[in-house]
Order: sequence, then C-alpha cells, then structure tokens
Amino acid sequence: MSMIFNRILQSSAIVAVVFSGTVLAQDDAPDTVVVIDDGLMDQEVPVIDGGLMDQEVPVIDGGLMDQEVPVDDGGLMDQEVPVDDGGLMDQVVPVAEEDAASDEAEVAGPPPQTDIDPKTELLQQFESYKRLMQEGIYDEADSVAKRIVTLAIEITGPRSSETAKALTNLGIVQHRNQQFDAAQQNFETAIDIIEDIEDRLNDRLINPLKGLGAAQLEAGRPDLAANTFSRAVHITHVNDGPHNMGQIEILESLAETSLRLGSVEEARAMHDKIYMLHQRRYEDDQLALIPSLMRRAEWQHGAGYITDEQATYRRTIRIIESNADKTDIRLIDPLTKLGQSYFFTDMHEDQGLHHNPVTGEIYFKRALRIAEAHPESNWFVAANSKLALGDYYLMQGTHTRARKLYGQLWEALSDSEDKLMLRDEALGHIAPLNERPIPEFAGGAKAQAMSVVDGDFGQGSVTISFSVTERGRVIELQLIEVQPAEFTDMQRLVHRELRSRIYRPMHEDSDAVKSTDHVFTHLFYYTQSDLDERRKDVDGDQDAESS
Repeated sequence: MSMIFNRILQSSAIVAVVFSGTVLAQDDAPDTVVVIDDGLMDQEVPVIDGGLMDQEVPVIDGGLMDQEVPVDDGGLMDQEVPVDDGGLMDQVVPVAEEDAASDEAEVAGPPPQTDIDPKTELLQQFESYKRLMQEGIYDEADSVAKRIVTLAIEITGPRSSETAKALTNLGIVQHRNQQFDAAQQNFETAIDIIEDIEDRLNDRLINPLKGLGAAQLEAGRPDLAANTFSRAVHITHVNDGPHNMGQIEILESLAETSLRLGSVEEARAMHDKIYMLHQRRYEDDQLALIPSLMRRAEWQHGAGYITDEQATYRRTIRIIESNADKTDIRLIDPLTKLGQSYFFTDMHEDQGLHHNPVTGEIYFKRALRIAEAHPESNWFVAANSKLALGDYYLMQGTHTRARKLYGQLWEALSDSEDKLMLRDEALGHIAPLNERPIPEFAGGAKAQAMSVVDGDFGQGSVTISFSVTERGRVIELQLIEVQPAEFTDMQRLVHRELRSRIYRPMHEDSDAVKSTDHVFTHLFYYTQSDLDERRKDVDGDQDAESS
C-alpha cells in the first residue's frame, strides 16, 4: 500500500551514558551508567523513510529475536539484537541520551529489583527488551536497555564484551527514536571496547559498525557512513571470505549511501555485486533468486533506472513461469510492479521522455486474473490487485474506469472489520502514485559530502500545504515555511515535484472527493558556508536597491 511518510528529524539532547573509563568523561563520575532523561523518549516519533520503508527488510539477527535467552553465567549477554541495516531508515541503533536542563542524574532504566540477583535480573530485563522491541514500544524498551547496560557493567565490568553488546542494544532502540547523535556515541563506545578486548578485525565489530553507519547516514553525514560501512564489509571478508552472504545487507547500505552522495554509478555497481553474490549462491535454484531480483528492481526504480527495472521484473516473471507455471501466485507482485514502472521516466536513458503508461495495462490485468482465480489467493490479494488496476486507469486519465473499480472495491471491503481497515487505508486517505525523490542536499552541501571533507552541515526544511481533487490532481499549493528562508531553489524543487504528482483521491461513501489541508515537509542538508554566501547576496541586493 502506498503511504505518505513526512520526513521529520527532531533535535535531541545527548543522554550521557557514563561509567569508569568509558564514553563521556565527567568530573567524579560514578562507575555506573548515569542517564539524564530529557523526556524525549515519551514523545511519538515520526517515521523517517526516504522510500525505504516501503520495502520489506530482512531482520539481521539470525533468529535471535525469536529465541529465549539462555541462562549462561559465563556470557549473559551473548545474544545481541543485531542492527537491521537492509533498510537504513528502519534500522534500530543504540544512542546516548541526556537532559541538558536537568541537574540531577538518575540511574538508567527501571528501579533495581533487590529481591533477585543481578544475573537473573539481567536475563529478565533482556527478555523484556526483546518483547518491547517486537511490539514497537520503544520508550519502555529504552528504559529497559539502559537498565541492562547498568547490570552488564555491574556484573562484568565497563570494558567487557557484554557491556559492548548492551550498549549496542541500547543504541538500537534509541535509533528507533531518532536520537542519532547519541546513537553514534554508544556505537563508537561499543566498537572501542571490542577493539580493546579483541582486535580491530574481530567479527563482533560488524554489528555496531552497521549501527554507527546508519546513525551517521541519518545525521546527514553519508561521507562518514561510507567509511564505516566499508570497514564492516572488509571485516566480513577477513572473517568469512570475499563471497560471504552476510555482507549483503551492508552492501545495500553502502549503495544507499552512495546514492545519497550522488554517486549513482557507484550505487549501481554495488547492487551488481550483490546480484553476483546471489547468483553464485543460488546457481542451482533459480526460484531462490526471486527475492534478490525484486530488491534489485526496487533499487533500480529508486535510482531512476526504469528500463533496467523493467528488465529485472521481466526476468523475474520468466524464472517463475519456467520453474512453476504461468498462473503461479508469485507472479502477481512482479506483474503489478512492472505495470507501475510505466508511470515513471528513465532519466538515464530516455533523457526525460515519458513512457506511455498504456503499455502497463496488460500486466495489471494479468495480475488481477491470477489474484481472483488462484486457489491460494484471498480477498486481500485480490483487493490489492484491483486497486492497482484502478490506479493505472487514474494515471492514464481514464477516470470513469478508475471510479468504477474504486467503487467496486469500496463495496467489497465493507463487510468485515479486517476489510474495513484495508478500505480505510486504501481509499480513506490520499496516496501518491508517481512519487519521485527530491534532492536531500542544497547547493554545495552535496559536493562537500562527496569530497569526504568535514563540514558544518545544517538541516533545513520546506513545508507546503496542498489539496487533492477528486481526480487526484494537486492544487492550491501554499508555502507554509522555508527554513532557512534563503533556500528558495529548494522550495521551487519541492513545488515542482508536488505539482507533478497524481494521488489516489480520498473517498467518502464510495465516491472520490476533494480533500484539503494536506501538509508535506521535505528535509534537506546545507553547509553553513553556502548559507552565509546566500545571505551576503541578499544583503548586497538590498544595499544596491537602497542606493
């Protein structure tokens, strides 16, 4: 389902995680973890996705999240909740927190349980942490993770592998809460501990390195993230060989990092390498290549390689047809996405010439026939296939057909609670059908990030309100705010993108209606030097006018 995720980064104070010889040094710091809670963890945190949340991202934990923590006096924290970096915006990463306004330090996490020994409490807290993470209750998971750090230090000392794992898990939940600066500190501390007690090529470094890279990326430093991810890949090569499958998620992160740096060709080469690894691994099982091909096509779409994306979906379809049959239910997804690809432009080969969306109709219709006839299909699969065909007609401008399909879908989804939930998600809100990425860097910020030169990066935003007609067109765009105001070029880019979009309109009582007061916020990065230069230009123009 298409969803709108407004990318909002909130500034946050750093929570001090302090213990003897580790992390932020303070005068007379006790040998315990001291957390100055600023209350930020109690807020609802918006999703940051950059389009990646639309993808299904594998959990990089080897199933540990589903296992019980074994009672092991020698290694209580031997299980570590790994960082999921296959979809960077989804990655849970450890962070340090602090309430700068608070003068009183509090012990991290819930009050100690005095009726049980620390080792037993540690196991109980870790079970609670896993459960809270799985349920998405991140504020409580944050408190539990801090308590785990305290217990790990109490039991094994501040410079132990168990403490490093506890810091990594703390950062995981805090990355969920977008405390990226603090996350970097906790990951770096975990890395420092492992290097101290092991070595610089130990495979235990991989997980905190992935977390550190993700935090750096979301903090607007893709240059640093690229170095961190590259080091993680190198460590996998040293420990598991150059063709190990464990490096794939890191390579995907590197590809995303290259894309944000503007190095599209480097990102493309990274995905070629990922595909080569999958081909080598599944040489005798073509159907096992399907997940890799689908992820490859999704990346090609995001990077604007639409022709390549279509070729990848066609290959996926051929593999399924050759190894199964032409009505296999697994064909629905690649057929639908192949049809949707014709809504877009290949900027690399077609030089801005738009594809004819009529070409995609046969794929939508075939997907719908399979969804409605296959014995393993269900109402949910059929409803989404019909919705996709309706979206195609809307994009094509055949509004009567689109209106008819949307109306049929509304009625079909009105007879049970589960169906009503899907109806509300699909038709009760607007959804973009041809959403394209907007540049994340303004002016010279991109060039400076690509040159891997430390710079003073700031974060700006453009916020616009708009309405959507019953035919899905964007109208009544109104600028709410540009921050800083000097970045009018970014404002124009956002306006242009929104104006070109077509949305699935909101429906009421099975009819499409005009909807108003939608708000879109785009975040971008800039350099202080660029901002200063723009302000000088403005002052110069004003002086010229006054004279």
